[in-house]
Amino acid sequence: MIESIKARIVIMVLAILVGLAWIMPNFVNFGENDWWFSKKKMVLGLDIQGGLHLVMGVDTDGVIAEKTLRLSKSLVGELTDKKIGYDSIKVADSDKTHLEVQLKSPENFKALESYITEFYPATLQIIEADGVRVVLRYYDNVIREYKKQVINQAIEVIRNRIDEFGVAEPNISAQGDSRILVQLPGIKDAQRAKELINRAARLDFRIVNTELDPEKLGKLITDAETAGNYALGKDNLGYSAYVKRLNQDLVGKIPENTVVVFQKPDSAVNLEAGKIPYVVSKDTDLGGNELEDANVRPGEYGEPEVIFSFNPDGRRKFSEITEKNVNKPMAIVLDEVVQSAPVIQGKIASATARITLGGRDYQETMNEANFIATALRAGALPAALEQLEERTVGPSLGQDAIDDGKLATLVGAVLVFIFMLIYYRGLGVVANVTLGLNVLFLLAILTSLGATLTLPGVAGIALTVGMAVDSNIIIFERIKEELRKGSSNQAAIKDGFSNALSAILDSNITTIGTSVILIYFGTGSVRGFAVSLIVGLVTSMFTAVFICKLILDVMVNWMKVKTLARV
Repeated sequence: MIESIKARIVIMVLAILVGLAWIMPNFVNFGENDWWFSKKKMVLGLDIQGGLHLVMGVDTDGVIAEKTLRLSKSLVGELTDKKIGYDSIKVADSDKTHLEVQLKSPENFKALESYITEFYPATLQIIEADGVRVVLRYYDNVIREYKKQVINQAIEVIRNRIDEFGVAEPNISAQGDSRILVQLPGIKDAQRAKELINRAARLDFRIVNTELDPEKLGKLITDAETAGNYALGKDNLGYSAYVKRLNQDLVGKIPENTVVVFQKPDSAVNLEAGKIPYVVSKDTDLGGNELEDANVRPGEYGEPEVIFSFNPDGRRKFSEITEKNVNKPMAIVLDEVVQSAPVIQGKIASATARITLGGRDYQETMNEANFIATALRAGALPAALEQLEERTVGPSLGQDAIDDGKLATLVGAVLVFIFMLIYYRGLGVVANVTLGLNVLFLLAILTSLGATLTLPGVAGIALTVGMAVDSNIIIFERIKEELRKGSSNQAAIKDGFSNALSAILDSNITTIGTSVILIYFGTGSVRGFAVSLIVGLVTSMFTAVFICKLILDVMVNWMKVKTLARV
């Protein structure tokens, strides 16, 4: 530990200033043009500001059955091309992950087995062979991964739907392998949100028109917004309505049969914070309904690329479009938002196409590739959704709850402050100062993390106050023991902290370990409680071990205090 008192004072002052800078936006409304260290605010959860809570069931089994049916149709053509004799290929009635192949004769089994081993080594296995009847089945890991992919696709589609409402921190997460939890804090129109969640997404491939200069296009957009006195997000104007109104105002000012859509830059939190305009063709007659799949694979030099494929009709359309528009950008548009705009290098008539992302940081490229692939797959809800649970929390109920939580926290803190002052006197003052700083650092860290504050999170903060003073009590009792032995104030402080450190670390680390388990296995509010508790324990160890010792050292070495506490 740093021994210099001056150096430790500098660290403490800097920590306090940074903490104050982080939490300031929670109490002061800074304008868009106002500069401040950070404008992040602590987000209020569903149980505090009200909103919508939904649990959606996802028909993953139905999707797998559909996938198996498509596979059976593909095998019909493949086995015919390979001249492997069969009479029929159908999905088993008893289990939709099984395919029943009826061969013309037992002699065809070896050819079928070789074909499955060569072309479907990690996908299909032969589980039964009885003469001319062969049963194929997906490997278990393939089924698990595909269910996970279906859930992720559905989550991405739902998230795209919800972004239109401008919900700051929607909680959309998987529950098991067939459910999705949707929590929308602060949402006003719950019915419209439910309708939007179940609406099919629209994916389009559109050619980018580069006739308009970007600067001129930007001016046209600004002039239209100014003349109509509207902007994205203003007066709750959602993205879809904004794009529709803007394109109505731009009729005759942009090339015929084109529309303006936008892309969110990486640096922007949402489209309201920043958007890049594109002029694209209205329709190329090629959409997500012709898309079969999209995945990330390594390219020629190991760099991540997005590989996607169409059904036969989509493949034909894609081939024609790419042939006619070589060296032009093609925008991949999901719900009128540009996800990517790669340049067409040449006619693409193969079964698959790819999107190259250039040479950048590998992890950033991989993240973008995964995002684009997911967005492509999210062109439509991959499975039927069934609403299993719905709860609507009113803002007045949430406000009453947070007011009660504040009161409980305040009363608890005041009682702790009074007890420490009465029992420890001078040391009690030091403990109360460290408790106040602990709350400051706790709120600052939660704000910097963009954490969502829920009622269990408030409970975690209240519990932290009680647990933080426990560290001070352990330290003070150790100091009193040393003073009883006849040690000097300086020696008592040094030995007291040294002897108390192991007990403080043991108790806090075990609690942090439990909280980590809650985060890993819990969801929603349980995680909020655990996060608040972990951050509070970390800050309490810093204030108790570092700041408390610093204050006592200043009192004894600089202020020459003779009596630390009643012994």
